[in-house]
Amino acid sequence: MNEKHFTLEQTLFEITERHPETIAVFGANGFPQMLEEEKRKSFGKNITLNTALSFQNRDPAAFSKILISSIEREKHGDDVTLGGESKKAVGEKVKITGLLPCPVRIPLLESFGKFMEGFEKTHNIEIEYELKAAAMGLDWVEKNLAEVKDESGIPDLFISAGFDLFFDEERFGKLKRAGVFKDEVHFKTENDSFKGYGLKDPRGHYSMIGVVPAVFLVNTNELGDRAVPMSWSDVLKPEYENSVSLPVGDFDLFNAILLNIHRNFGKEGVEKLGRSLLDSLHPSEMIKSEKKSARRPAITIMPYFFTKTIKEGSIMKAVWPSDGAILSPIFMLSKSERIDKLKDVIDFFASTEVGEILSHSGLFPSTNPDVDNKLKGESPFMWLGWEYIYSIDVGQTIRECEQIFNDSIKEVIGV
Repeated sequence: MNEKHFTLEQTLFEITERHPETIAVFGANGFPQMLEEEKRKSFGKNITLNTALSFQNRDPAAFSKILISSIEREKHGDDVTLGGESKKAVGEKVKITGLLPCPVRIPLLESFGKFMEGFEKTHNIEIEYELKAAAMGLDWVEKNLAEVKDESGIPDLFISAGFDLFFDEERFGKLKRAGVFKDEVHFKTENDSFKGYGLKDPRGHYSMIGVVPAVFLVNTNELGDRAVPMSWSDVLKPEYENSVSLPVGDFDLFNAILLNIHRNFGKEGVEKLGRSLLDSLHPSEMIKSEKKSARRPAITIMPYFFTKTIKEGSIMKAVWPSDGAILSPIFMLSKSERIDKLKDVIDFFASTEVGEILSHSGLFPSTNPDVDNKLKGESPFMWLGWEYIYSIDVGQTIRECEQIFNDSIKEVIGV
């Protein structure tokens, strides 16, 4: 670890005060309370980085690399043409807006910066863009779209993970039905990881360039006499009530989990998921107590990427669910009337280069058929399916699931 930036014995608050760019990294890596100033002070001042990571059995060296890369990027990334998060343009332009997963945001911006230089020289068209960290971008997106009434207010190309944003009936829904968006990603075949899953939008609106899989991290010490859960159906069993940490603060992934549980296990499944949440705490809240007797989750549900930070030989066991890792898709929306200007940009984000960054740097499997996602053995997925997606009001269903989930928590704690 490079101690010129921080040490493991510094508090989380000290690190974020010296390096504000790490706030988004902490937020996306299991500490979402660090995104809020008051919680950052109350929580972050009372726990060192080493202690926080030890409670989650994280590898300090691996986690530190993530923090250092964000610091180095901020330090050396002032030239927006080399990968900054935004750039304004004048004259003829194409406008790109997106939320990038934090673990791969820096290499994606670097790759995009190099692509942009060549694109602007070749086409004599500028690219105006805002590519924010997913952990901090949702409020920003909502503010930017609050006044959108028609397609003129929508960027030419938009990238975001999850179902929250692009399936909002009041904004994107009516634009989608009007044919504003067109899927121009045309692979000759499917990636081997996704054969038979039908990820291609049959109606031709949404492009999918990758996915965020949700897997289990099991604390074998906390299990006691209980068996290691091997599937989502196992996690919903009564013996795991009050024992599970869920990514409640990661809205994209959490809502994908809610939707899939609702589709496959019904309202009762969502109720059981709520009862499983340990003491109704947000997952990251589990690490607040430094008391050895404090109860910790037996099962943590997290993006596959974060299993990289688990120490070898740890009491923590990573489990890929036998009934499939739930997928939160990384979507791309492109304006149909601007396809001629966007074609090379679309091809870039769907390219092997970007796919390998997603897959190899972030463990976010790519849909590009030329990318080897390097998944181990049997790695099935749980995917909502387009037929189901188009049969429901996604936004309304998310809200209903959230209500069911929250009500079941209240029943458990007697509120």
